[in-house]
Amino acid sequence: MIFASVGSMMPFDRMTRAIDEWAAAHPSVPVFLQIGDGAYEPKACEWKRMVSHGEYQRHLNACSLFVAHVGMGSILQALEIGKPTLLMPRRASLREHTTDHQLDTAGKFRNRPGLLIVEEADDLKAAMTRLIEQPMEGPQGIAPHAPAETIANIRSHLARFA
Repeated sequence: MIFASVGSMMPFDRMTRAIDEWAAAHPSVPVFLQIGDGAYEPKACEWKRMVSHGEYQRHLNACSLFVAHVGMGSILQALEIGKPTLLMPRRASLREHTTDHQLDTAGKFRNRPGLLIVEEADDLKAAMTRLIEQPMEGPQGIAPHAPAETIANIRSHLARFA
């Protein structure tokens, strides 16, 4: 199963449409898509505008491929759970975001094992096909919490301002 999320803050119809087109061409692969406030409504896959945190986690745990925008929340979730992840950045020039910070984030994480980043919708569809046929290893998992020493240092620093 493929779980795809465009995030919760802004629509990302370019990605939603690409995933829906891919799902129409690959009806044997279940796809669940969380589309946010986008205008485009998928026709070939199961979808919801928003899902609860628990439902989001269930889809994330059950999927064999996670597809998302290049938001830090999506990246951290992928790294925590260790799922193979395909990412596509939003672009300000296409009114998908107010800045191009996701392009910068994509540059930072582009070579991290288990994360594949593409720029265009056609590249996203091609990568989905390739990753279903030849799955890549997921990223090495990270802890969901900072080390105790780091938390203690932050508490100590914040205590100076209390």
